[in-house]
Amino acid sequence: MENAIVTKNLSKSFLSDVALDDINLALKKGAIIALLGADGAGKTTLLRLVAGLLCATKGEIVTLELNPKNDSDKEKILNQIGYMPQKFGLYEDLTVEENLNLYSKLKRNSANYANFDKLLEFTTLKPFKKRLAQDLSGGMKQKLGLACALLGEPKLLILDEPSVGVDPLSRLELLDLVRKTISKNTTVIWSSSYLDEAFNFDICVILDKGKVIFDGRTKDLGQNYEVFENKVIELMGGYKEKESLVAKNYHLIEHNERCCVLADNLSKNFNGFWAVKNNSFCIKKGEIFGLLGPNGAGKSTTFKMMCALLKPTSGKGFIMGVDVEKQPHKARQYLGYMAQKFSLYSRLSLLDNLEFFSGIYGLFGKNKKEKIERMIKVFELEQYKDEMTSLLPLGYKQRLSLACALIHEPPVLFLDEPTSGVDAIQRREFWNHIKALADIGVSVLVTTHFMDEAKFCDNISLFYNGEIIALDTPNNLIKQANAKDMNEAFIKMINLKKAQK
Repeated sequence: MENAIVTKNLSKSFLSDVALDDINLALKKGAIIALLGADGAGKTTLLRLVAGLLCATKGEIVTLELNPKNDSDKEKILNQIGYMPQKFGLYEDLTVEENLNLYSKLKRNSANYANFDKLLEFTTLKPFKKRLAQDLSGGMKQKLGLACALLGEPKLLILDEPSVGVDPLSRLELLDLVRKTISKNTTVIWSSSYLDEAFNFDICVILDKGKVIFDGRTKDLGQNYEVFENKVIELMGGYKEKESLVAKNYHLIEHNERCCVLADNLSKNFNGFWAVKNNSFCIKKGEIFGLLGPNGAGKSTTFKMMCALLKPTSGKGFIMGVDVEKQPHKARQYLGYMAQKFSLYSRLSLLDNLEFFSGIYGLFGKNKKEKIERMIKVFELEQYKDEMTSLLPLGYKQRLSLACALIHEPPVLFLDEPTSGVDAIQRREFWNHIKALADIGVSVLVTTHFMDEAKFCDNISLFYNGEIIALDTPNNLIKQANAKDMNEAFIKMINLKKAQK
């Protein structure tokens, strides 16, 4: 079997920073390859080198028997690959159909139109082809980005975190879409932070600090998922649970609230569409409450209403007994909110963001300085404290977002997909802090698409089409669905609801 990609002593540096160091790979044609590694390990840099979007500092690379360094070869490579970047290159002010038309023309290949309708069918986007990309749900945007990459039946498909922030059912659909639309000789490189996803691929390449630490068959790391996950984490340096310094130094206010967070028949209608309908739940002191559901189910809308960022059509929300609509400023003082799309100021430095958010939450003087220093130490942000936030690696943006949400030590914490796009080790670190905070009495409302994280929740509300379709403990939901784990329970319950519609 021919190799689709070969690298010899490949290295790439950005000024004094070494992103890739002496990479030697021979990736077989027709394989689906998982590219794994911690945030900043060099995954995106490698993918850009393979696509001819970056030039190597030294070493050699051959992509589809062509040399990306040669201008004539680079043009041929670009016409034979489909590339979906981490921040997908959709034009948000264009419709689904217009995005596909644009990418078809950019590829300058008449064959692109042959699979145009087929892609709309496979992605289930045909009913939405006139909808603006900005109005699509997260999962639908990812499907459109993938459809654009698949135009022209590429020989090499490069996908940089295509399923980040996508629910388990949509992730299965994305993988199924790839398998059904590519030819048997198409090579796929799929960068992922979901280890359960990578476990199903043929080959696994793991990077760590710019070096290859594993290159081989995925099943060589373990015949079942649990072994595979532990082995990957071990290769990436391992993780040992330790005392959370955030929780250890947290000063929680004394209170006797029965429901620290209360949603009372909360509803939101957008021009005749019910995004959230009659949802009620109570989160007690020290409880981790999971809000799960497919993309577009109404989770983020619920968060925004509970934070007084969006006015409900009907119903009420309360934080520590305070009506969020009537007294939004007072309610927010009790709340730390980590948004799905970072609420950080990208043109400010990391330190400036901490200064700004601590000021908003009423901190000043010595107390403010001490808390900023503590957050920098706890989340290991020292090396990036003067870096512009837009230039931070994704994992460090997430750390900074959580630090800003916690800096005023609120009794209630809202986390909207806090570990989206974060590697397995950092996810365990995040949850170590979250569980420790709950243990000392902080009430946590969290959304996640990692079903292995759902087991840390005390109770779970499963959303579909804006409504709660199940509310119980993780173990009880698994039993109700007759499933082996929460991932299977989620898929079964959502599919059952879909079938009933």
